[in-house]
Amino acid sequence: MMSQTNSNSNASASTGLTKSSSQKKSSKWVRLNVGGTYFVTTTDTLSKYPASFLHKLSNEQNDLDSDKDETGAYMIDREPSYFAPILNFLRHGKLVIDRNICEEGVLEEAEFYNIAELVSVVKNRIRDRDHIVTAGKPTKHVFRVIQCLEDELTHTISSIADGWKFEQLISVSSPYTYSSGDQAEFLCVVSKEINNTLNGAHLERSSSAKILQL
Repeated sequence: MMSQTNSNSNASASTGLTKSSSQKKSSKWVRLNVGGTYFVTTTDTLSKYPASFLHKLSNEQNDLDSDKDETGAYMIDREPSYFAPILNFLRHGKLVIDRNICEEGVLEEAEFYNIAELVSVVKNRIRDRDHIVTAGKPTKHVFRVIQCLEDELTHTISSIADGWKFEQLISVSSPYTYSSGDQAEFLCVVSKEINNTLNGAHLERSSSAKILQL
């Protein structure tokens, strides 16, 4: 009776080992040549999202026309620095990006590889980043002065760029008229509220007005 029990236990253990070995064999190592940089991973990692390009690439029966280099690595003509965060996301489900890597670049690659889950994660990261940059920073008023002649006044005011607000019109002409051709000169003061992060904001320059910044 005891001998039969031991026999059954050994058979179960043997079956478990066989299944485990079979599962390990089902995942193969894959070598990728991404823009000249090599990455080594497994088919299980690449197959995490069935709709992705990498899942199709790792499938031996795929219909992709993918070339291999002399080492047998799949050749992918993409930026390797952006691929590393994507591969790590496939490995452990977390987005880790070095400080010198632009999130927008990772987003572009996530969309190329058609990894919808990662696209959503990167978009949230970008939104949070932009919110942190602008949150808590006070706005400031930037004033600019447009110098124009009397016959340019209407056009100048109507062509003020979006976001700029008309503040004041100042006449700088001499009270004395020396000829009928003399025109009055004006300074048109405009203002705009901008965030401190928006460097280089400018008023569109028209061909008939000279812009002076206070």
